[in-house]
Amino acid sequence: MTTLKIGIANYDQMKERTMAIARGELKARRGDPKVWFTSIESVAKVLSDRNRALLELIAESKPDSLTELAELSGRRKPNLSRTLKTMANYGLVRLQKGKRGQIAPRVAYTDIVLDLPIYTKLPA
Repeated sequence: MTTLKIGIANYDQMKERTMAIARGELKARRGDPKVWFTSIESVAKVLSDRNRALLELIAESKPDSLTELAELSGRRKPNLSRTLKTMANYGLVRLQKGKRGQIAPRVAYTDIVLDLPIYTKLPA
């Protein structure tokens, strides 16, 4: 089982954290989130029920192309491509070269854990 831990922080918080790590003032811990979203709404959009079903379909069927995934999912290829690029930007899928140079999507994780603090300032 491979788990991705995601967190939520606004742009300024993410920048502050990144800069603190770069300056050596903060050390990233092993259990820290690997991927950050700017809001719970953005998490909900990217990981909607429909998109999680798509991730499951990719994991189970391992399609050789976006065309094959479009046929399996019933989604239009342009919309599917846009969704997968967004998911790839967050590290949820890998878009690798498949047969005949076509893009073959692969799911990178079996589970996702959300680290959702109740405070707005990231801990040091």
